[in-house]
Amino acid sequence: MKLGINIDHIATLRQARGTDYPEPMVGARLALEGGADFITVHLREDRRHIQEHDVEALLAELPVKLNLELAITTEMVDYACRVKPAECCLVPEKREELTTEGGLDVVGQQAAVIEAVERLTAAGITVSLFIDPSHDQVAAAGRTGATVVELHTGQYALLAEQDGIDAEQSAPTVKERERLFAAAIQATGLGLKVNAGHGLHRQNLQPLLSMPGLDELNIGHAVISRAVFVGLPSAVAELRQLIDNTAN
Repeated sequence: MKLGINIDHIATLRQARGTDYPEPMVGARLALEGGADFITVHLREDRRHIQEHDVEALLAELPVKLNLELAITTEMVDYACRVKPAECCLVPEKREELTTEGGLDVVGQQAAVIEAVERLTAAGITVSLFIDPSHDQVAAAGRTGATVVELHTGQYALLAEQDGIDAEQSAPTVKERERLFAAAIQATGLGLKVNAGHGLHRQNLQPLLSMPGLDELNIGHAVISRAVFVGLPSAVAELRQLIDNTAN
């Protein structure tokens, strides 16, 4: 199972003071040192953290793939087609949100999603859709031409947090986990690769590691927060060890 580290919030810290540091590229190198397999960034429309020059520096220097998250807008798709990251994950985006809230509505925006997928695929980019683990959204994703879905684990993470770190997972948490597993089975049955992410950290991750067909994880805020206390290589290594120990 591959581990992707989202380094957006290194740029958040930089932008808070308008300095040239901390540099996302340095964070990317440290994440790889800790055992990350690839790097994820989200170029948001309001440029609140990652900037174009960050994306282009990462593309020029990273020895691994860059997964670029972006909204389905002409500006964002044009930019991705120009710089050509290995993979793009299409996500919903609202200016007022603190973080991505919910998955992409592929059912309601099918024509726009198909158009974006076609353009990105023609540019040689693998396309992933960040979706809620619902039957209808997975089915719609299978009709778009995208080859990957990233299942939104935010509701699971919220419920697990309400349970408490040392508590057994409650019935609502177990039900949401089962919903994720069912979506993963449905997606793999449609020939889609399955990734997962949002709100995951050391305390809530392990119950999801047996998800059928799970290929990649994307973890950001929690690992950057943990890095404040233990350093980024160690924070990533903790996750890598948890994943590898569970797999074995």
